[in-house]
Amino acid sequence: MAPWAGAEISALNPLRAVWLTLAAAFLLTLLLQLVPSGLLPGCALFQDLIRYGKTKEGGPSRPAACRAFDVPKRYFSHFYIISVLWNGFLLWSLTQSLLVGAPFPNWLHHLLRILGAAQFRGGELALSAFLVLVFLWLHSLRRLFECFYVSVFSNAMIHVVQYCFGLVYYVLVGLTVLSQVPMDGRNVYVIGKNLLMQARWFHILGMMMFIWSSVHQYKCHVILGNLRKNKAGVVIHCNHRIPFGDWFEYVSSPNYLAELMIYISMAVTFGFHNLTWWLVVTYVFFNQALSAFLSHKFYKSKFVSYPKHRKAFLPFLF
Repeated sequence: MAPWAGAEISALNPLRAVWLTLAAAFLLTLLLQLVPSGLLPGCALFQDLIRYGKTKEGGPSRPAACRAFDVPKRYFSHFYIISVLWNGFLLWSLTQSLLVGAPFPNWLHHLLRILGAAQFRGGELALSAFLVLVFLWLHSLRRLFECFYVSVFSNAMIHVVQYCFGLVYYVLVGLTVLSQVPMDGRNVYVIGKNLLMQARWFHILGMMMFIWSSVHQYKCHVILGNLRKNKAGVVIHCNHRIPFGDWFEYVSSPNYLAELMIYISMAVTFGFHNLTWWLVVTYVFFNQALSAFLSHKFYKSKFVSYPKHRKAFLPFLF
């Protein structure tokens, strides 16, 4: 075993520390939004950093200094371009290592070491990380397709800090998946004679959950896009309307709920026990819950007839 493999796998390595910190930050932010507005002093910059798109429009008045850092929300497509390219490269590197025994590039190996990946021969299955990286790449590819051909973006804005965070996020999440691969030096360690011998029931369940969640997220994005199109599919306006159908009957932001379910499906694919990935899921939960809560408030303030039975994020609960 390599010298740097001595650290206990359950230790709080740099990757886990990052995801734990992000999860805690978004939990605190969500809790602050639940406090009545009159009890806490307002901060324009803080509100500007947690809101985007329609929730930025429906939030507190924005000083000119904040508007100077706006970039179009349609730049969301850049996140998925980066993800498709970067995580495609990581997937290719992993595939080469699994199929022909090609070692990871030196720089990538050292980067994973810095982030706290530990070499070990047991526990995690290489097939789990491979499937999760495939799911992540397919998810990014679908979202890129939706940005270009399904979603209809208005002139809504996001803060440049949110934009930069989104670019870094998809690089970091791919590295997080790759760091879970069992390694022997710079090579992937495969338990058994071949990768298919590692197939387990939770891989099938995770794949089914991933497909199910992805289909529903796609349906929700189609519903949102169609609100701004006529029957011929031509964009006729960029106004906000009340969406109906699919999971919109239960929550205001089913696309955010589906995003959470996609990440949970990856946790299932890891065999339920991967602490690092559950920290990623925890971050995604609080991040998406915050966005859903702000969207829910926007819809309720804008539409008097907004369905009262709908929750923000979790059906019947929140």
